[in-house]
Amino acid sequence: MRAVFGLVLVVGMALAGAAVYMIQGYIKQTEVLLQNERAFNEKAGRLVEVFVFNKPLNFGDALQEGDVQLIYWPERALPPTIFRDQAELFPENAPGPRYVMRPTEAFEPVLASRLTEPGQLAGLTAKLGAGQRAFAIRVGVASGVSGFVKPDDYIDIYWTGGVAGMNGEVTRLIESSIQIIAVDNAFNEAQTVSTGDARTVTVAATPEQVARLAQAQSTGRLSMSLVGSGDDIVTDRIEVNTDSMLGIEREQVVVEAPKEVEKVCTIKSRRGGEEVETVIPCRD
Repeated sequence: MRAVFGLVLVVGMALAGAAVYMIQGYIKQTEVLLQNERAFNEKAGRLVEVFVFNKPLNFGDALQEGDVQLIYWPERALPPTIFRDQAELFPENAPGPRYVMRPTEAFEPVLASRLTEPGQLAGLTAKLGAGQRAFAIRVGVASGVSGFVKPDDYIDIYWTGGVAGMNGEVTRLIESSIQIIAVDNAFNEAQTVSTGDARTVTVAATPEQVARLAQAQSTGRLSMSLVGSGDDIVTDRIEVNTDSMLGIEREQVVVEAPKEVEKVCTIKSRRGGEEVETVIPCRD
């Protein structure tokens, strides 16, 4: 009996020792995790709740409470105009909703620069960047884009016309990857009409580009091509005339300079009844 009691005591002590060892390992592991968490919190800083868009929105969309949600954001990395207070984002007794002034993506922070004031509609000027101007271009079936372009697309613009000293007309790329901000009176894709061709497209351009486009529109014909998403701006000069289009190489006519005629100076005199012409040195 004593032997059994001793065996049970030894087994119990072994189990207790194993339990203590496991508890010590768990406590040590927990301490390491706590230290890592403290180090991460010190590095990230304090987290605060801010509003973000929970789905993509287009220019001109009215902002609803269901379009945003709260997430935690590092306080030290907060944009200065980010919304944190729901009462500020959706004020009571507002004259109307806020409208989106730039296309947004899901989980983008809700910034004051992305929205209008409550009740204020998003106008065309909201789509212009610093130093840009809106310029309307007349389009038609022959322009190449009237049936399928929409706001926020990018286009290349070509000019075709006659150039002094050249045979036939010339087509030249004058603007590359220029943004369309409106098609007729539509500021976003949701407002565009699927049937019918556009009559005008309005682009965002610098004053120099506006002057170039105005001159091109008044002196020739404009054609446009749609630019793929993410394509680079073309910086090389692109120019085509009828000869280069057809691969015609014309021979250049070399006009020889007229040969210089040696100057001969003479003097006439009479000898008897005859008139005699005598060569003399020329004086400059």
